[in-house]
Amino acid sequence: MSDMNNGWRGSVIDAHIHFSDIQAFYSAAVISGVDYSYEGYLRERADAGIVAGVCMGLQETTPFGFPDKDAPVPMLLGLPRDGQVAGDLHVPLGVFTCLGINPHKLDDDAITRIRRRVQTDPTVVGFKIYAGYYHYYVHDPIYAPVYAIAAEFSLTVAIHTGVTYSEQGIMDYSHPLSADRMAVQYRDTQFLLCHMGNPWIMDACEVAYKNRNVYLDISGLVEGDAAIIDYTESEPLLMVHYKTGLVYLNDYKKVLFGTDWPIVPMARYAEFCKKITPERAWEDVFYENARRVYRLP
Repeated sequence: MSDMNNGWRGSVIDAHIHFSDIQAFYSAAVISGVDYSYEGYLRERADAGIVAGVCMGLQETTPFGFPDKDAPVPMLLGLPRDGQVAGDLHVPLGVFTCLGINPHKLDDDAITRIRRRVQTDPTVVGFKIYAGYYHYYVHDPIYAPVYAIAAEFSLTVAIHTGVTYSEQGIMDYSHPLSADRMAVQYRDTQFLLCHMGNPWIMDACEVAYKNRNVYLDISGLVEGDAAIIDYTESEPLLMVHYKTGLVYLNDYKKVLFGTDWPIVPMARYAEFCKKITPERAWEDVFYENARRVYRLP
């Protein structure tokens, strides 16, 4: 068992994971040294003391196709189980879903499918907007029906913010300041800025500070294996970079722990996140905020 819980005995919710049959994630797992599989996820989750995860739905129609303009709406999740053929995808218990949104396919039929999925799938707790990957601003009217459904069913909309993993991304669309206009226009919808807008952390924290309907997750601040995380922790300027915005925000009830697995090993990344958040806030950051923001049972 990891020493993740040393000094704090609570359970952990990972508010940002990936669990999709996407080629880029298999490549990322080679760099991070994790076993990106159905069974590998369960082992890592247990080792880190994680009791539930919120997964960002994502699909591609061709290998390495994401951001895929032809991906279905909504985008779902799943990985093959051991001994079963690829394409036969499964999701473990304790994994909840943010339905992925492909704006290129967001027509009336897609909105109908989204609404039906929300009404029939109890694991759906939100939506995921892949800003930057798809070249639409988050305040673009194309997303308005999704935000309306989120408000109607009290779901959270997770927004990719900051640097994109793909070179095809355009960061102008994923800059966290663009989320301020979105938060004002759709005041009845609850939003979460993924990755704390990294590297524009102060901007993301200001958007969350200003807007009562905006939260942050601290997933994906580091990408790689334990050695990369060790290096990050050894560089004072990097640690100050991550901590400054959180100190400025000064509201740890708006901050959710997440790993962005498989880009990092879960338990080691949790130890890193403990070093950028105060111990008094750990129960909120590592468990209670995710339970409340995503309304998990």
